[in-house]
Amino acid sequence: MSDPAVEAKAEVKQASKEVKESENVAEKYSAMTVSKNSEMMMGDLSPAFSAVPTHKPVKKQIQFVADKQEFSRFPTKAGRRSLSRSISQSSTDSYSSAASYTDSSDDETSPRDKTQVNSKGSSDFCVKNIKQAEFGRREIEIAEQDMSALISLRKRAQSEKPLAGAKIVGCTHITAQTAVLIETLVALGAQCRWTACNIYSTQNEVAAALCESGVAVFAWKGESEDDFWWCIDRCVNTEGWQPNMILDDGGDLTHWMYKKYPNVFKKIRGIVEESVTGVHRLYQLSKAGKLCVPAMNVNDSVTKQKFDNLYCCRESILDGLKRTTDVMFGGKQVVVCGYGEVGKGCCAALKALGAIVYVTEIDPICALQACMDGFRVVKLNEVIRQVDVIITCTGNKNVVTRDQLDRMKNGSIVCNMGHSNTEIDVASLRTPELTWERVRSQVDHVIWPDGKRVILLAEGRLLNLSCSTVPTFVLSITATTQALALIELYNAPEGRYKQDVYLLPKKMDEYVASLHLATFDAHLTELSDEQAKYLGLNKNGPFKPNYYRY
Repeated sequence: MSDPAVEAKAEVKQASKEVKESENVAEKYSAMTVSKNSEMMMGDLSPAFSAVPTHKPVKKQIQFVADKQEFSRFPTKAGRRSLSRSISQSSTDSYSSAASYTDSSDDETSPRDKTQVNSKGSSDFCVKNIKQAEFGRREIEIAEQDMSALISLRKRAQSEKPLAGAKIVGCTHITAQTAVLIETLVALGAQCRWTACNIYSTQNEVAAALCESGVAVFAWKGESEDDFWWCIDRCVNTEGWQPNMILDDGGDLTHWMYKKYPNVFKKIRGIVEESVTGVHRLYQLSKAGKLCVPAMNVNDSVTKQKFDNLYCCRESILDGLKRTTDVMFGGKQVVVCGYGEVGKGCCAALKALGAIVYVTEIDPICALQACMDGFRVVKLNEVIRQVDVIITCTGNKNVVTRDQLDRMKNGSIVCNMGHSNTEIDVASLRTPELTWERVRSQVDHVIWPDGKRVILLAEGRLLNLSCSTVPTFVLSITATTQALALIELYNAPEGRYKQDVYLLPKKMDEYVASLHLATFDAHLTELSDEQAKYLGLNKNGPFKPNYYRY
């Protein structure tokens, strides 16, 4: 048997040895750290200051020569461009596989100058790079996981083919979530041609995946203004194919067809519009007696306005700002222009992170809501010199003018959460005395003659879809609403809808909501016969009158 006393003595000796070795390692690491920190933090200070000894003298100074040269080396022009590109890719691209970055970023050739063919031999499309289709398919499959209600609708109606014979031309954001909608429409019998409603929001790999599956897509991220209208025209004007349904986001496609192809426009069976801007343009046409087809106002449906506009913006506003500017919101002074559903979502998110939030409003009801929610309602000119961030979400034009931009402080951030790019007077900033400096993808520093910089995001276009992504689940709600609106208009008997703008039937709104409840394992309470009779309702709905405000 071993002697316990001897074992204890050996253990103590071993422990002492380990402690001594640890002290040696710590001393060595301290020497390295002090040396490196001295070079990085005190490199330009006077010898007298930098020679102050530490408490424990360092015997050996380790020089990080290679590191020092690397940090001080000024990149070449090509190197700066490469660095800028790598930063912007990591900030805005939605896919993560490294192989896809090469295809998307290194080729500067305009897609209009390329001849591309998918695996089926078709060239009826124009995207950044058809070779990205595999990456895009993965993105679409990921989106499908959180869009179970739309997939459920696809499975339920697929055998009936309610859109058989429908030729839908669409102009929306082209993202993985939109792709799930487009492929649902195809599964329900429709033929589709698609283009983008925003020059910065297209996910190139998703557009490629749609083209590979047979959908004609004309869109890529970073289109010019001329490219934008060319893509819309290519969608509409093609030999042997004439659209009979329109799905629009912003009204540009509707406007283009109305102006340039009036005979085709007159044969459209229905228009589905999902944005404030587009709906406004439809009502203008209707009021002037020029709207010759029925249109469905999806934007003001409950399932779009109360979910997409509110909850989507509540989360995506922070995502867009963080990805582009890395700003910390605690203590920042932010003014949100407009307190509709989008403004409410933005304000709630910013307040939760400790920002000081002001609101501008023209509507006394919305202004009172902002006051009751704890926000100070002001005129923009009252706070323009002190705020750190301005966010527009009104759907109006010239909400932020050049005069106000001139008075903003150095380093202020300006961005837009409304659909249109008219809210910030960006055109007034394109003058000889101001310098534009691109620092990241969709991030410009506009520099005044005195050196003041204002950070402009996405050139005043929609921030969240231009600079980040949006929550998939909430887009499932909107996409399901759009699909049902298209089915309703396409299959409606003649005379049900006249040449006017309509809201989605309340029953459909409730159906869309019910499809999404299963995700939360939510269980609805059912009315008894007596309760239904007391309220004067059908037990299966609709449960609210059309004038009810949720």
